[in-house]
Amino acid sequence: MKALYLFAVAMVAISLGAVLQMAQAPGAPAAGQRGAAGGRGAGGAAPANAAAVTSATPNAGNGGLIGGSTLPDKPDARGWGWQVKALMSPATPRPLYNKAKELLLQDKMISSLTISSFNSDLYCEARKHVDFIWFEMQHSTMSWDEVRRMVIACPGVEGGAPFIRMPDALEANMQKATDLGAVGIIVPTVDDALEARDAARFARYPPTGRRSSGGGSFGTAWPGVNYRATINDNMLVVVMIETLEGVANVDEIAATAGIDVIILGNNDLSSFSGWAQNDPRYQDAVIKVHNAALKYGKYFGNAGQQYRTGYTVSADTRMIQDGPARDGWTPQRGGGGAARGAAPAAGGGRGAAPQPEEPEPVIGLPAGQQPGAAPRGAAPAAPRGRGNQ
Repeated sequence: MKALYLFAVAMVAISLGAVLQMAQAPGAPAAGQRGAAGGRGAGGAAPANAAAVTSATPNAGNGGLIGGSTLPDKPDARGWGWQVKALMSPATPRPLYNKAKELLLQDKMISSLTISSFNSDLYCEARKHVDFIWFEMQHSTMSWDEVRRMVIACPGVEGGAPFIRMPDALEANMQKATDLGAVGIIVPTVDDALEARDAARFARYPPTGRRSSGGGSFGTAWPGVNYRATINDNMLVVVMIETLEGVANVDEIAATAGIDVIILGNNDLSSFSGWAQNDPRYQDAVIKVHNAALKYGKYFGNAGQQYRTGYTVSADTRMIQDGPARDGWTPQRGGGGAARGAAPAAGGGRGAAPQPEEPEPVIGLPAGQQPGAAPRGAAPAAPRGRGNQ
């Protein structure tokens, strides 16, 4: 009898444990979606956060475009970048020698080529074709001196503008970037207005900023211009929103004086949020950033080239990390502008031109879709460069 009683107790305990385990286990993500940890879910299973997804059903007014539960705000008569335009000094000569900022002020979209390793030939050739060069100093091992040597290898106002994606907005690094001649500063993973303030103030001289006067190669990079009198207006300050904290604080970030452009780091926002880029909740975050940039008179952009078409914010996307070039140019594999197989030009770097890095997979697109595969029937985009973080 005692043995039968103990057996019954054991069976009840086992059953209760199984019930608790089932209750605590997360539901599997829907087929084709990645969970927060990036793994594939079981095919056909409902997502663990199905209620949240349902509550963010795409708005019927999206008209077939990928979007969220809210619609993007429309610009009023002031248009995009109204505060950026208002802060320009009428005494600054136009067109600006920062070609990318000049095009933004003309309400044009701008795009770039990303350079992550020392290659002067590639930089000088790319300047002929793209609006700005995205020197990658967040994820590369380049030195400041290597960037400086590329910038002064082909100085002057003609061609794409040298921008640097910074490792951070610390004064020491901002000073190096501006002193070597960069006219665009891109600060990643900005979470609050204090980071945005540092990006804006260390990028410009007084009275609008607190960049320190000192030496550098900016005079060599921009010969024939009155650099000290014009650089504040030519400087373009870009902050990247890549976390949900940044999304939550985006109104304060966008209201920060001296910020010109707010762009989404699409891969990282998907990674940090755990939401696929076609998830309505992810798109609501994108639209929140879009609306804050518009409200406070800044420009809006996306690092991901796929956002040029097929999304509710595509028409308002003014800045893209990579391509396409306006004339259709793409760099030859091997880095330079010379014909395939030709020897690199003298002075182009240490030995042969380095092979470009393979594109990083885009996080959060359905079924492993790459940004070159245009969404929903759109024409495919030109080949892009380094993964758009």
